[in-house]
Amino acid sequence: MISPTDWPRRLTSCEPRRRPPTPSLRAQRSNPEPRTRRLPGLLRRCAPRNDDGDHLMIDERQASHPRDVKRYDTETLRADFLIERIFVPGEVTLTYSHYDRMIVGGAMPAAAALTLSPFAPTGTPFFLARRELGVINLGGAGRVTVDGQAFDLPNLDALYVGLGTKDVSFASADAANPAKFYLTSAPAHREAPHQLIRKDDANTIHLGSSETSNKRTIRQYIMPNTTGTNQLVMGMTALEPGSVWNSMPCHTHTRRMEAYLYFNLDPAHRVFHFMGEPTQTRHLLVANEQAVISPNWSIHCGCGTSNYAFVWAMAGDNVEFTDMDPAPVDMLR
Repeated sequence: MISPTDWPRRLTSCEPRRRPPTPSLRAQRSNPEPRTRRLPGLLRRCAPRNDDGDHLMIDERQASHPRDVKRYDTETLRADFLIERIFVPGEVTLTYSHYDRMIVGGAMPAAAALTLSPFAPTGTPFFLARRELGVINLGGAGRVTVDGQAFDLPNLDALYVGLGTKDVSFASADAANPAKFYLTSAPAHREAPHQLIRKDDANTIHLGSSETSNKRTIRQYIMPNTTGTNQLVMGMTALEPGSVWNSMPCHTHTRRMEAYLYFNLDPAHRVFHFMGEPTQTRHLLVANEQAVISPNWSIHCGCGTSNYAFVWAMAGDNVEFTDMDPAPVDMLR
């Protein structure tokens, strides 16, 4: 277990995994000390949190004001909003976003199972003491064990794990074809039963057309009408061959944030993910199995150099899927 009094010692024992962006020459002249806010993407690998020797890779992202974001260069934009490594063999990776306190991460067990250990930024004795968890398997067959109850998850099946769960572990059926458990977590205020959601049982919606290059299938896994979720909403969208646009026409929803994880994308291809205020758009170049944090004030849509799929997850004041503020194409800048 880790207590709040352990935080400074634990976090300072972590080793930086990548160098933060170098300030421009002008910034160095006007302010010799690098600004703290330019270090949001610092990735730390922390010491073992329990007797099993499991490791967590922790990244913490602060919130940014839109008036600042419109002045960001490419490196700063990527450091604040792009999560470049979700799946690392034999590791649990977690990114703590200060937008609605959403946690995004991945667990990729190899020969040994991985445990969801206590997480210092939440300040709680165990990970789900005040949280709920959504899991979708994007890899080979695997198993999630929740307080002794085992759930087998083949590819593209999902699991909702309720508030108060003390022990969560992840295992692959075949280490040569490991499971890739994509994780999202949000604060919760009441307990709800764990629930397995099969891909074929998810609420399915077909949208778009070939003429507008956005023919796609949406599967809603964790929704208020399918689970006892508090605020976490989670699903998947897959584009048909020949279709490349997602979430277009785009929208914002000021009452909640959203995170996208792009997958099923060939290594040679990329998705141009558009973000920012509707009249101040920016873009990120996103590769396979990378995620994007979308603030409540930002649009979120994308265009790929081929078709792809993505997992979306939301948290905030409203769990209704249709709660959004449209941003018509003719108003975008």
